[in-house]
Amino acid sequence: MDKTESLVRMDAEDTFKFNCMPGVSCFTQCCQDVTIILTPYDVMRLKNSLKMSSDEFLDEYTLIFTSKDKLIPLVMLKMNEDDKKCPFVSEDGCHIYNDRPWPCRMFPLDINDDGTFRYITDKSRCKGLSENISWRISDWLVEQGIPIYEEVNALFSEVINPLRAQSLDIDNPKIYKMVFMALYNLDKFREFVFNSSFLSKFEVDPVIIEKIKRNDLDLLKFSFDWIKFGILGQKTFQVKPEAVPKDNSLKDN
Repeated sequence: MDKTESLVRMDAEDTFKFNCMPGVSCFTQCCQDVTIILTPYDVMRLKNSLKMSSDEFLDEYTLIFTSKDKLIPLVMLKMNEDDKKCPFVSEDGCHIYNDRPWPCRMFPLDINDDGTFRYITDKSRCKGLSENISWRISDWLVEQGIPIYEEVNALFSEVINPLRAQSLDIDNPKIYKMVFMALYNLDKFREFVFNSSFLSKFEVDPVIIEKIKRNDLDLLKFSFDWIKFGILGQKTFQVKPEAVPKDNSLKDN
């Protein structure tokens, strides 16, 4: 693959050649000194795979970058300090392969803004591209477990895209903490929902209550709706008639 080929935009029905496995000379080298941004769904999958609490995972395996003009923080997977490798990779491969983050699943491809696909590496760096195994991109995506990630990340985009499109004047640090908790610290968010006055203030279907009590994915989707209500002012929640909050912002709930 030359530079011209690396810029080609491919559709889901196009094919490409790739195979990554032990024995390929560059095996696991792509897992070193890379920037991997974690979505809330990535964090949820990883902490559950490692049987860790949200706090434990975030403290041990992530770097968190905040900005005054951005309500959503940037959560990055922390590489090893000595060799800059992913903490979950060894010579044998990935130890959390079934729950690896979205960028790892997509490699060696990435998605363009228009929904087409492109290579993010070339044959000089990735010998797997020289292997004689062909994939149709649509089949590759299913094989790599991409659909569920796309589904949840699309819901996440419904939260972050409006925030990017508007200027928010928020000077209360509690709002930032609440948003971070709702997105990335599901254990604490569950405690907030069930151990505060939350359920006495808002109408929540009993079926949904049971789901979010036991299932992190349902809880994450619930958190998206909560941010839409508290920050974006969308009517994703209904206040109980007997509850009379001062306003509809997260800081008062």
